[in-house]
Parts: sequence; structure tokens; C-alpha cells
Amino acid sequence: MFDIRYIRENPDAFDAGLARRGLAPRAGEILALDEEARKYTVVLNEMQEKRNAASKLIGQAKAKGDDAEFNRLREEVESIKSQMPVAEDIQKKKQDEIRDILSTIPNIPAEDVPEGEDEAANVEIRKWGEPKRLNDAKEHFDLGEALGQMDFETAAKMSGSRFVLLKGQLARLERAIASFMLDLHTGEFGYTECNPPLLVKDDALYGTGQLPKFAEDLFKTESSMRTAEEVVDYIRKEVGAGSTIGEFKKYKDAIQKRLAEHAFSHWLIPTAEVSLTNIVNGDILTEEELPLRFTAWTPCFRSEAGSAGRDTRGMIRLHQFSKVELVSITTPDQSKDEHERMTGAAEEVLKRLDLPFRTMVLSTGDMGFGAQKTYDIEVWLPGQGQYREISSCSNCGDFQARRMNTRYRVAGEKKKLNPVHTLNGSGLAVGRTLVAIMENYQQTDGSVAVPDALKPYMGGVEKIEALK
Repeated sequence: MFDIRYIRENPDAFDAGLARRGLAPRAGEILALDEEARKYTVVLNEMQEKRNAASKLIGQAKAKGDDAEFNRLREEVESIKSQMPVAEDIQKKKQDEIRDILSTIPNIPAEDVPEGEDEAANVEIRKWGEPKRLNDAKEHFDLGEALGQMDFETAAKMSGSRFVLLKGQLARLERAIASFMLDLHTGEFGYTECNPPLLVKDDALYGTGQLPKFAEDLFKTESSMRTAEEVVDYIRKEVGAGSTIGEFKKYKDAIQKRLAEHAFSHWLIPTAEVSLTNIVNGDILTEEELPLRFTAWTPCFRSEAGSAGRDTRGMIRLHQFSKVELVSITTPDQSKDEHERMTGAAEEVLKRLDLPFRTMVLSTGDMGFGAQKTYDIEVWLPGQGQYREISSCSNCGDFQARRMNTRYRVAGEKKKLNPVHTLNGSGLAVGRTLVAIMENYQQTDGSVAVPDALKPYMGGVEKIEALK
């Protein structure tokens, strides 16, 4: 979300930022609506002043016994009162139109983000480790199925495509990976571990930018009632505790209407970024307590609406997967350094696991909706013979903070409130890390060696072999 004052003062810069995203200019359209809304603000202020002035004169006319003036002024006040809701309604509609437009416009890229239409314009900024070139390297799904511990067929029976059932030591390895990541991020990088809700309301997803634009990428749940107790209480109040069946039938339509009014929905989180960032939704923080750093290991749920035909086999692109998320809340002065720090924390996971990777800065055409700047970390997969994304670390600036109305009080200035900056990153995608370990640590006999960093989490297991 953007500050309308910024667009008023910098319309050309705003449109230039959109152009870098490959988008048409919008400043003129937005400012025309803004001018209309502000015009009605002036009209409402004038009405308010006239009403207040007339109200004072009414008292004076009454004190003088001037009935004619008293009645004229009273009619004037009533006329103004009747006109104000109309002006207020028009003003609100214009403001809502502005908000609706701004809520669908992506963040403006930082100045140092490379320009380009898509991932072809991404720039490699560093590389770590030597990619392994294995003879007859297998992909993770062939390895996992041969081990008898990665089952897509059974998962499909209960849930459909793009789900997996892990069993035995592979399931344990995934848990070990997540535990290792959490211990590293909390113990060495100062993140606070959280266990957040997986179901969130509309406002939470609006705050982080998934709604309204990307609803089709999400899974939504619905319920027709809140609790049995609420239903029983309502029936007792409306019908009476000792009522007959006939009386209940009489109130059937009213009860159904009431239940419909109480229907509610939640969304399954596509990433713990949503839950962790919304910890501070609507808060006023102090400069002294920033930065805040949160981490969580959660399942994530995505419809993958735009990925038809991509990665149809294996664990690269699932509807349900787990991820260790990193979120930071900072001041504007801190966010650039925090972005580098967060990316370094994610890279450290791969270094400790001895998995080769490269770090890319994404181009303007490949960045996510809410990002000012994004680093993608891509891990080497010998089975595919290429690097694949395993983490995205983004600095969102004040884009999400404005949507959440999250601000901080500037030290030494009691009245000055500024939007915070928010950052998020995968530290890492746990399933993809499992994939990378399987492909990089595969042995000629089909087994998978356990990386040294994970052995303390595996209860003495050093090699994953086929189930017997």
C-alpha cells in the first residue's frame, strides 16, 4: 500500500516505479479520484461550519423571541443535516475506490534492483560450494520411492495430486531439518521461535498483500455456525427453553437466517510470513524495541493455481509443504542491513549442510508483489542438473506496514509515528531442503547419507536405506 501523499508529491516518480515493473501509469487516475474525495472533504467542512454557526444563532433567536428567525435557522440546520450524509457517502466511495486501486498495485522496486521482464534478467551476486556432478544421478522422487519412504500414490488417494506421504527415516529427516534450522536461527541469529495460527482472517492476508489480488492462490475454509453453544443460546432466547416442536418449526427460517449471519471463514496460510508479520498488526512500537525477529516452522498451503504443467512429479511444488520462516520488523534505517543479515542466515543453513548454492538478486519483473528487493537462494540439485530456488528473502519497506497500520514511535519525539519496515524470508523451505539433501547425498547403492549437521537430530542414524 502506498501513502497517497507520496503520490501527490511525486506522481512522475510513482509512475516511473510502476514502469520498472512493466505496468502502465496510474498516478493520474488515482490523483483524479483523490481530488474528488478532497473536494467533498472541503464541502463537508463548510457544511459543518454553517451548521455550527446556524445552531448558535438559533439560541440567540429563541432568546430574543424571534420565532420567524428561529424557524428559518432550524430549517437551515435540518437541510444541512440531510445533505451531509449524501456528501459523506460520495466522499467514502471515492476513498474506497482509491484504496481498492492502491491495494492491487505492487511495491515500487528499490533503485538497485536490476530491470527486466522475468527471471532471465536476475543477477547472480555470489556462489558457494562446488556443484556435484554425479554419474547417473537420480532425482529425489526416484530415490524416495525406491527407499519405500516417499509415497505419492497413497497421498493422492486421500488428497489428490501435489501431496506426498513421507514415512520412516525420511519423515524423521524432514523433522530433523526443521529442528536444525530453528536451533540455528534462534541460537545464533536471535530470532524468537513462534508457533502461530495456520488459519487467519481476511485482514491478516490483506496486511501482507496476498488479498485481494491473489485469492486464487489460497485455500479458504468456511463454516455455517460458530459454536453449538451459540446456536443453543439463540434458540432458547428466540423460542424458549420449554417450547414444543411446532414452535421450533415456526422459528426455523429465523434460526437459519441467524446461522447464516454467523457464518465465518478462514484462510490457510500460504506461508508463516502472514502469521508472523501480523503479530504487530495495528501496533505502535517503540524505536528502542526494533528490530523484532520471529521464526516459525509451519505447514504452508498453496493452490498453485498458476503452475499447471510445472514440477508435476516430486516435492518441488506441492499444495502442502513445510517451511521455516524468518520475519523481521525494523526501522527504515535498519531494513537494508537486516535484509543482508536475513539472507546470510538462510545461506548459513546450506553452508552447514554442505549444499552448493548461488544467490540471485531478482529483477523488477520477477519480484513478488510486496517486495522492494528480493534475494533468491538457489540450491544445486544433481538429479535435475540445475539450481532451484530454496529461499526468497525480501525487504518490503513500509508497503505491508501501511496495509497493517503498524508504526513506531521515533525516539525523543513523542508525537511522531512512522511506518515500520517489514522483511521476510525462507530459512529454509524444509521440503526442498530434504530434496537437496537426497540428491546431493545419494549413494550408488540407492541409500542417502545423513549430513553431519543433522546426525545429532537423527538418533544415531547415519544413512537412510530402503525399508525392509
